[in-house]
Amino acid sequence: MTVNDDISLDMLVSLRKFLVPEIVYGKGALELVGRHASNLGGTKILIVTDPGVRKAGWTIRVEECLAGCQLPFVTFDAVTPNPKDHEVMAGEAVYRENGCDLIIALGGGSAMDCAKGIGVMAGNPGHILDYEGVDEIPSPGPPLIFIPTTAGSSADVSQFAIITDTERHLKIAIVSKMVIPDLALVDPKTTTTMSPELTAATGMDALCHAFEAYVSTASSPLTDMAARTAIRLIMNNLEGAYKEPEHMGYRSEMMMASLMAGIAFSNASLGLVHAMAHSLGGAFGLPHGECNAILLEEVVRYNYPSSKEKYDQLLNEITLPNGGMKAKKRTFSIFGGKKAFIKEKLNDPASQLVERLASLRRQVGITQRLNDLGVSIDDLSTLAGYAAKDPCLATNPRDASPWEIEQIYRKIYH
Repeated sequence: MTVNDDISLDMLVSLRKFLVPEIVYGKGALELVGRHASNLGGTKILIVTDPGVRKAGWTIRVEECLAGCQLPFVTFDAVTPNPKDHEVMAGEAVYRENGCDLIIALGGGSAMDCAKGIGVMAGNPGHILDYEGVDEIPSPGPPLIFIPTTAGSSADVSQFAIITDTERHLKIAIVSKMVIPDLALVDPKTTTTMSPELTAATGMDALCHAFEAYVSTASSPLTDMAARTAIRLIMNNLEGAYKEPEHMGYRSEMMMASLMAGIAFSNASLGLVHAMAHSLGGAFGLPHGECNAILLEEVVRYNYPSSKEKYDQLLNEITLPNGGMKAKKRTFSIFGGKKAFIKEKLNDPASQLVERLASLRRQVGITQRLNDLGVSIDDLSTLAGYAAKDPCLATNPRDASPWEIEQIYRKIYH
């Protein structure tokens, strides 16, 4: 690369690009899908969704909107959690066989990532696994309209698509502006049909997106602003959305948090939490948000020395109640075996931050450890090896060897 006199190397290193789709946000956004599909030139639409979203009633509503605008469509609803490579290829076959020219994704991260993969294959030859990595997609696919029905994956605004390689039992990352949707119709009402468990998992996923984007080595003032906003909204609203699923105030705030977190991580990338979660999800088919939730605390503790200033900034915004006091059961015998309990103050900021995250995780019912999820202690070395090769690790604030990653897995095993 030649650097001319007007552009210094330091300037090039500090440059950041910031990509987002067109976004329509608010209650009723879903109802605009027919109008926007027509505006984008769609003449035969492929709807990509899953059985759960159909059962919730959102698929039929989108189909009705398209029919009302006299737009023919075909629906591919065979997407499963952690979308598989063969599902992408099956969806692409439906797209081609029916002469489609626009894709609507309706659902959570799985449906949206599958739709991204179908779009890639609609515009390019070969197999979806050929496009693993960063900026590996040579040609754009058809227009994409995304309608999220969960508040967490943020696939509706990101340049990431995560697909499971079923032969290697490994999740691959496809990162490209070619998979950023043309339009995101973000309607908080669609999240009211989520179960409390899904609300918790997707909300913690969004929190991980924001935390990792904020300390990423590729962060910028724009991504920092979005990440901080997301973190405040999640800390203040996730427990409410979990306990009161019909409360539109909580639902709206969580949908906005997911949107902000997505804008942050799509442009700043992620880190060690997601590298380790991808390894777990690919090997065992585990829920992505749940994996992130149980990993976040120990990764924050590991990363803290390398990003102390930024983590301290987050701590100032999400302080522990009671001035950082944690009830800690330290017991000792006095006079005939009676036991006393004392409270210890969490003096170091890293412990305070970790405890605040742990408190939220417990409040929304995520208490599992790796051994509860069917992971064997003998699997940890292999999982760590996969995580060490994940592209998300490139922007983690602290380097992590396979051995160090294995030790983090071990800390959350029991």
